[in-house]
Amino acid sequence: MKRRDLLKGSLVAGAALSLPASVAAAPRKGSARDRALFDIAKRELDRAGSVIWKKDIVGIADFGVHSAARRFHFVNLDREEVQSYHVSHGTGSDPEHDGWLNNYSNVEGSNATSKGAYITWEWYQGRYGTSVRLGGLDSTNDAALRRYIVMHRAKYAEPSHIDRWGRLGRSNGCFALGEEQFRIALLNLSGGRLLFADSLGLQEDGTLQPGNLRTLQPEQPSDLQRYAPGTF
Repeated sequence: MKRRDLLKGSLVAGAALSLPASVAAAPRKGSARDRALFDIAKRELDRAGSVIWKKDIVGIADFGVHSAARRFHFVNLDREEVQSYHVSHGTGSDPEHDGWLNNYSNVEGSNATSKGAYITWEWYQGRYGTSVRLGGLDSTNDAALRRYIVMHRAKYAEPSHIDRWGRLGRSNGCFALGEEQFRIALLNLSGGRLLFADSLGLQEDGTLQPGNLRTLQPEQPSDLQRYAPGTF
């Protein structure tokens, strides 16, 4: 089935609500990092074009920083503010389990995170309860649907996990969040909005944190490459 057909056939569930005031919001003019995030959000919206149905809030997952950092940014273009939360990456992207994403993959069975632009689709009940389907819009993540890459809640993505272990746990490539943070994502980032994932490495002052990343996308992956995460 073509992606265009999937987009037309997807059901939109939930409504966009204002993000709660309990998480500090930074006005665009007050943060160099927020200004950079606004530019990225607008750039990716322009690149995605009419595929994105709702353009008020853009999610940006910055996997260039450690998993203990609030690296899942909700860029509210209407209110000109950014709110940031924790998000897990895949085991295949972090085989050492040190909290750093070391590589990406779009290969089935890799259990790795894929980078690129996604559209958020409808809610559904899955293994982790209510989850949000994602459609990959780039060649680097266009296998998201058949890989079952979604947004969902997970205990290993709770902030308390960081307090104990110094990092979040790892997913099978999904965007996993803690209970409260997933509730916010469910209400504010589902139903045809844009989610963009990349290793930006943005710091609070707007500077970049250097990284050493490998994109793992062999044109003809072997069985080992497909089913042994972290080995290629």
